[in-house]
Amino acid sequence: MMMLKPARLLLVLLAAAAAPAFAQNVATVNGKPIPAAKVEQIVKQVAAQGKQTDSPQLREAIKKDLIAREVMIQEADKQGFGTRAEVKQALENARQSIVINAMLADYVRKNPVSDAEAKSEYDKYKAQLGDKEYRARHILVPTEDEAKAIITKLKGGAKFEELAKAQSKDGSAANGGDLDWASPANYVPEFSKVMVALQKGAITDTPVKTQYGYHVIKLEDTRAAKIPPFEEVKQQVTESLQQRKLQAFREELMKKAKIQ
Repeated sequence: MMMLKPARLLLVLLAAAAAPAFAQNVATVNGKPIPAAKVEQIVKQVAAQGKQTDSPQLREAIKKDLIAREVMIQEADKQGFGTRAEVKQALENARQSIVINAMLADYVRKNPVSDAEAKSEYDKYKAQLGDKEYRARHILVPTEDEAKAIITKLKGGAKFEELAKAQSKDGSAANGGDLDWASPANYVPEFSKVMVALQKGAITDTPVKTQYGYHVIKLEDTRAAKIPPFEEVKQQVTESLQQRKLQAFREELMKKAKIQ
């Protein structure tokens, strides 16, 4: 009987009525099949991530990658890498991450953040920010005496920006103590309480103590707060609430667990 070459045999089989059975695999590597379903799964993942659209070129690239991976895993298994202790530990770590992430994703699906919850959170945030933004400068030093000495220099005509660059221990020193536009909620209460009470251009008469040290504050200006409308930040608010729910879920599990 005449024997067909492998390539010719494949063409004959694909043309035959039994073709659908062979179409389940995109290739075989040393006798091990690579299912077409695996290609479909990766195509969907890539498309969902918005990286590429489905195309023959993408499918061919995925197929080649799966073949290369199968060739390499077979060789790695042949050489016994899968039995090494450090590899087993890495596999266990990866397994835990995959299973945990699947559980958390399922929790999010079953406990979605409603539009009402997101709107309520936005309204709270908006109220916390208030209707004004403040642009202030400050000089931060470790002791009250240093702060008092700076106030004396300022009253004597010294420039705030120059003293901030020379003496402030805060990261804003390089910018002359400039804190840019911000809501009072961005600062610790002791700082914001004094800042909002200042008149435009005024400097604190006494040092302001916070957990960071002693501040000398100058209010440059105020303006109406620029708060984006709910629809613009809805997704960010929703994601933040989802993370909060996940954190509560983790904490609940930790409380139930018997940890010694």
